[in-house]
Amino acid sequence: MTAKQFQQIAHTIPLQPGIYKYYDTGGKLLYVGKAKELRKRISSYFSKTFTTYKTHELVQRIHHIEFTIVDSEQDAFLLENSLIKEYQPRYNINLKDDKTYPYIVIKKEPFPRIFLTRKKINDGSEYLGPFTSAGKVRDLISFIKQYVPLRTCKLNLTEQNIQKGKFKVCLEYHLGNCKAPCEALQTAADYAEGLQQLRNILKGNLGSVINHFKAEMQEYAKQLRFEKADEIRKKIEHLETYQSRSVIVSSHLSNIDVFSISKEDNQAYVNYLMVQNGTIVQTHTVPLETKLEETEEEVLSFAIASLRSAFNSMANEVIVPFTIDYPDKQIIITVPKGGDKKKLLDLSVKNVSYFREELKKKKILRLEGKTDMEKKQVLYELQNFLHLPEVPLHIECFDNSNFQGSFPVSAMVCFKDGIPSKNDYRHFNVKTVEGINDFATMTEVVYRRYKRLLAEEQPLPNLVIIDGGKGQLGAAMESIRQLGLVGRMTVVGLAKNEEEIFFPGDSESFKLPWDSDSLKLVRRVRDEVHRYGITFHRNKRSKGTFKNELELITGIGEQTAQRLLKEYKSVKRIKDVPEEDLVKLIGASKTKLLLDHFRKDTALK
Repeated sequence: MTAKQFQQIAHTIPLQPGIYKYYDTGGKLLYVGKAKELRKRISSYFSKTFTTYKTHELVQRIHHIEFTIVDSEQDAFLLENSLIKEYQPRYNINLKDDKTYPYIVIKKEPFPRIFLTRKKINDGSEYLGPFTSAGKVRDLISFIKQYVPLRTCKLNLTEQNIQKGKFKVCLEYHLGNCKAPCEALQTAADYAEGLQQLRNILKGNLGSVINHFKAEMQEYAKQLRFEKADEIRKKIEHLETYQSRSVIVSSHLSNIDVFSISKEDNQAYVNYLMVQNGTIVQTHTVPLETKLEETEEEVLSFAIASLRSAFNSMANEVIVPFTIDYPDKQIIITVPKGGDKKKLLDLSVKNVSYFREELKKKKILRLEGKTDMEKKQVLYELQNFLHLPEVPLHIECFDNSNFQGSFPVSAMVCFKDGIPSKNDYRHFNVKTVEGINDFATMTEVVYRRYKRLLAEEQPLPNLVIIDGGKGQLGAAMESIRQLGLVGRMTVVGLAKNEEEIFFPGDSESFKLPWDSDSLKLVRRVRDEVHRYGITFHRNKRSKGTFKNELELITGIGEQTAQRLLKEYKSVKRIKDVPEEDLVKLIGASKTKLLLDHFRKDTALK
């Protein structure tokens, strides 16, 4: 759908909150989004210049649009989340967490049994959870059964069957693990009290369980049953020890959810701590893949809604590392600066960082400290898979980097014999390209790198990896051809998401075996060029080498620029803000200067 075609239907889209769905020519759902005002949000896709190829590609594929009006922004947020979960559209954030979580079920039957299950059946039974680990659930059930005697048999304990004396006590009764409701030695009310203690333990509310046992101990003492009272005392001591280990920060905290995020490029990780009565009862980290320039705030909001829904959270307070626009106004969003809540947030950050680093270690291959033969085996394998004419003893990899759609730079890393050769790393300030043009930038830096190697009569790499797929590869090959280097080294493109490898001129991609050392080495090379490029970019920004794009506009000073960025976070977002909102913030004259600059910039592109 073109901008002109959209303008013909724009007036039919309401200025009300809701969700919108983009479909391609085959009727396949491409994207689901939410909006405070549907017409303004959808219009923005057809009236602005995007900084990434994927967003541009999405707009080109839109054939028709459907929308649903809802009563509030909160309803739109919840509906968007459920539709993404159900249909998993190609261009939406992908939460890569398809596990079936275990529950503890309290079966709907006389004297209910408790056991682990992964299937929720609509039979009236009570399901507690879900939990992140089946092993931990089994340990938890074993722990509970030490303190709460519940039956494990499958007998049909109806009142009629019990009165008829159909059942006899089993070994579990003699071991003290069951109070024998089968022979009417335990009442239904007493059994129900045990189930309530189970619920309290699962929710981290050990205080009420301990108080219950203290009352029971005193009752045994009054009856002079000191042996029984001593058994209960040992249970109390064990529970108090368990509680002191379980309460991470403070027993005075209410039920809260804690979230932290770690994001790099199009990959993000979110950690979730569910805290009840001062005890962490759940902890889980999930990877997410972003698709359309989503910010950390947007990714975190999406993950919070998904995880709270998956784990049936009822907490009315959410702790996060930065302010987010969370549409559910009944939820209190807290960014702690100190105290117990800050300690919990720090713990969540520690967990998400650990998860990310462990995942990286599993995915990449480190050859430092390996023998020469071990290194060569990996390189021989890579040569074999890619059908290279030479063993790739010398590999170079290029990547472009920019900040919020501005200030492009590029980086190149070099691996020799499978390990980083940091003296050969290079970074490039882009000289000949105006604005954000990844293809032109790649053409420039590849040309500069190999023109210099030729001039200095330095050895050329055996393998050159262009991070970014087909488009970037084509741009790099322009310089390779111009320098007459075709055939003198192998150049391939590496798609960012699927880890697909493209050769020049091939329509089909190639994938290295998912468990091969070759793929792990390629991942390490790619991750290293990302790290090096981002570090270079951050250093330049911290030294003030980059000026904010807004400050380059005549008539827009530093204070105005900072006010805009504080309100809207990025230049990209400012371009989408309605004119009347900008006027309220910075006045009519400065708004005109700003919009004239954006229009001129768009026209040049």
